[in-house]
Amino acid sequence: MTMFSYTTLLAILTIFISTSAVRSCPPSDRAALLAFKAALHEPYLGIFNSWAGTDCCHNWYGVSCDMESKRVADINLRGESEDPIFQKAGRSGYMNGSISPSICKLKRLSSLTIADWKGISGPIPACITSLPFLRILDLIGNRISGHIPEDIGRLHRLAVLNIADNLLTSRIPRSLTNLSGLMHLDLRNNRIWGSLPRDFGRLRMLSRALLSRNYIGGTIPDSISKIYRLADLDLSLNRLSGEIPASLGKMAVLATLNLDANKLSGEIPYSLFNSAVGNLNLSKNSFHGYLPDVFGPRSYFMVLDLSYNNFWGPDTKIFVSSIIYRALGFESQPPMWEDPGRPTFRPPRSIIVCL
Repeated sequence: MTMFSYTTLLAILTIFISTSAVRSCPPSDRAALLAFKAALHEPYLGIFNSWAGTDCCHNWYGVSCDMESKRVADINLRGESEDPIFQKAGRSGYMNGSISPSICKLKRLSSLTIADWKGISGPIPACITSLPFLRILDLIGNRISGHIPEDIGRLHRLAVLNIADNLLTSRIPRSLTNLSGLMHLDLRNNRIWGSLPRDFGRLRMLSRALLSRNYIGGTIPDSISKIYRLADLDLSLNRLSGEIPASLGKMAVLATLNLDANKLSGEIPYSLFNSAVGNLNLSKNSFHGYLPDVFGPRSYFMVLDLSYNNFWGPDTKIFVSSIIYRALGFESQPPMWEDPGRPTFRPPRSIIVCL
């Protein structure tokens, strides 16, 4: 081999090795993923079998990398999926173990989904709040316990926080309201206690707030009405007390309001009967007072449940028939069903009414 050809070959090999290194994930990211894997046990599907080789950006199940930096950007591991690996096995996933703090070494991570594995336990690593690019944290459907990290508010890019159906036992951290870009909050079915932050309304981008089946007490913060994008608010099956803020009935896009099975009292704000809310459940509380037969032009109830309270007012049959008449698509009900004339008709829709 001549000196020229040897030098040329060496240069080509150097370029090839350098290019391969650029296209591969950094060894530090690979090591962090392998440490994460070592803390988990998945016995049935073999989803971690593909986690082999030096390039964790290529064909590692559930792992995606940023195209430019080649750093790990997304981990998407769902125990209930239509992926062929689940269809072939004919079963949903099961995994136990815990979430290793090594996950926090993936500094470019923007999405972490470890959902519906049923057996993953232990705490949420406190260091998770050190991931500056994290936008999605989805840990639903496991057996995760302990506390929501107190400094969760450091995750300024977080848009989705879903930690429902776990065993978390903590207050809602005060710093949560620092998540100004949060759009979806799901804390359902845990053991979360304490009261809602009084400044909950700082979460101005929030569209869904699902906090049912916990031990949340105190009163409903009036500041919630400042969340102008909020469409779905579920605070059912908690220990809330006091009255419903009248301002909730003035929210422009609030479509679902579930406050059933609490310790709420007082009268229902008139504003709720003339609001954009179409699904209203206030059952199993201690509301009282006169229940007016008022369904203005803006009311469009699809589900209305006011049962197990202490109301009085119009004859229940007339009250229910008024709602059903509107449910069938008519603009208004003629008094006592007399002389209906020719009311305007809209397409039929279903409705559930409980009084």
